[in-house]
Amino acid sequence: MANKEQKLFAEFPPVSTEQWESVIAVDLKGADYEKKLVWRTAEGFNVRPYYRAENLDGIKYLGSQCGEFPYVRGTGKDNNWRIVQTIEVGCPKEANAQATVLLTKGVESIGFVIGDKEFSAADLDTLLSGISVKNTELVFSGCATKKVAGLFIDKMDKEGVDPETVRASFVLDPIVKKLTLKGTMACKNGQCKGFENLASLISKGAAYKRIRFVNVSGEIFHNSGSTIVQELAFTLAAGHEYVVKLMEQGLSVDQVAPALRFSMAISSNYFMEIAKFRAARLLWANIMAPYNPSRGCASKMKVHAVTSKWNMTVYDPYVNMLRGTTEAMSAAVSGVHSIEVLPFDTPYEKPTDFSARIARNVQLLLKEESHFNQVCDAAGGSYYIENLTNSIAEQAWNLFRQVEEKGGYIAAFEAGFIQDQVEASAAKKNSNIATRRETLLGTNQFPNFNEVADEAITEDVVTGKSTCKCGCASQAADGVRPLKPYRGAMAFEQMRLKVDRSGKQPKAFMLTCGALAFARARAQFSCNFFACAGIRVQDNTYFKSVEEGVKAALEAKAEIVVICAADDDYATLAPEAFKLLGDKAIFVVAGAPACKEELEAQGIKNFISVRNNVLETLQYYLKELGI
Repeated sequence: MANKEQKLFAEFPPVSTEQWESVIAVDLKGADYEKKLVWRTAEGFNVRPYYRAENLDGIKYLGSQCGEFPYVRGTGKDNNWRIVQTIEVGCPKEANAQATVLLTKGVESIGFVIGDKEFSAADLDTLLSGISVKNTELVFSGCATKKVAGLFIDKMDKEGVDPETVRASFVLDPIVKKLTLKGTMACKNGQCKGFENLASLISKGAAYKRIRFVNVSGEIFHNSGSTIVQELAFTLAAGHEYVVKLMEQGLSVDQVAPALRFSMAISSNYFMEIAKFRAARLLWANIMAPYNPSRGCASKMKVHAVTSKWNMTVYDPYVNMLRGTTEAMSAAVSGVHSIEVLPFDTPYEKPTDFSARIARNVQLLLKEESHFNQVCDAAGGSYYIENLTNSIAEQAWNLFRQVEEKGGYIAAFEAGFIQDQVEASAAKKNSNIATRRETLLGTNQFPNFNEVADEAITEDVVTGKSTCKCGCASQAADGVRPLKPYRGAMAFEQMRLKVDRSGKQPKAFMLTCGALAFARARAQFSCNFFACAGIRVQDNTYFKSVEEGVKAALEAKAEIVVICAADDDYATLAPEAFKLLGDKAIFVVAGAPACKEELEAQGIKNFISVRNNVLETLQYYLKELGI
């Protein structure tokens, strides 16, 4: 067999990097290599067009196996993540019935959102009736979580459940859920009851080694517009702050670290997200190492991944299914503990049975048909993924150290450092969306021309106003500046909803003339452009003359007429159309022709091209239309 392998390899002599580069240089034909082929990421590092074995030199963690320190390849020997689905608890009996059904549909972990502060032990009994805590991992969140945690431990003690079989998590997070979102932790005289309460709960549930009482809600950074590196660094910093603060309460690192659960979002940046979760485990293991924990699990990062809310849209919402699928794949390959795919209608309504079924089926397909759970660290050894992992780890570590140098997460947040970083990233993302350097399918590119907002889509939905009944996301009057989660599509959606609710149906008419190829290409661009604002578009194959096109536009009663032709044709055709149209409609030239100044001198002032800030340009036209 060895001889056969050697003979096979002899058929393919090695190709050096220099040889690859020489061929690339020929193909580039003098174009700048760095500009054409090197990706300058928002994460603070560049990505090369290809990687080879030599690019793995210097990566220290290589050689470790799944389940071995520093756990970059996973915290266990398998990749059997848990499928999570969340239920809002209004009536405990109804929520129990819903959960019981979900557990027969492939769900392995149930999340209960409990907002009733009067929730009682009897309510908990009803909620968990018939649900095996030995086989089902439970996650509790909502305004009543602290109370529920105490009730849950009392229930387990009373029923004599084997502590080793209980798997549960409580989303208690005064640092991120309170300080970061509200701007305050309600501290008095420098003392925060939140840490005392957490320490008390951890001590009370000390026998239950698989209960996580603290949840570091890293998805909040992502949903506020952070980069991947920022989300990772600030999540790690918040996690480390818990270790420090809870150890100050008298707990040991072996008590604190295993009580932490990390949750992070998954964006649609497929390979980057795989690398992010691998880098997260690597960094957390190294952060914990100096504390010399006696239990190995203290260095293992338990990560829950949830699909992004930031990139979800309310227009063309079925695209959210595609986003959720690729995001779930990233998390599955990366080896997280659990995954929740948000139903596609999450941004604008309580998920329906259909949307919830589709959401969980995404993960069932990844497990049962694609067998992603049967391979531990499928990305391991990939030159590209390993380099991304290393680069993200380096950048996140540098940012983490900056936070620590400022006194830790709380001090850095109160000083405004974290907000400044995230807001700068959000502003850049918003600019990229407005100029279409970043695409949100169905929103700023390729919208559904005929779509009108569903009744469930309200102004509150597209402006992101909180619907939390207990006010947990409202800003405290005396706090520091909080982060503000939002969706990247919101600015476009607000504009489009304004059109849909205006009672008007403005129309943009494509006056295609001149060179046919240019006319068609520019008509398609212009239709796509105006439809992003909900303006109805009327495309036309071709008009033999400008006069014919203007006549058709007037008959169509179009408020906007877009002339679509070749740059060379505009010098004569645009003034002719402008003159014939007069003030009967807004006249627009598709493109940025060399004769633009000449056309402007003749009174033509409206031009659209790929150079435009699409959002601002469309807002201008809506203002001109009186909307």
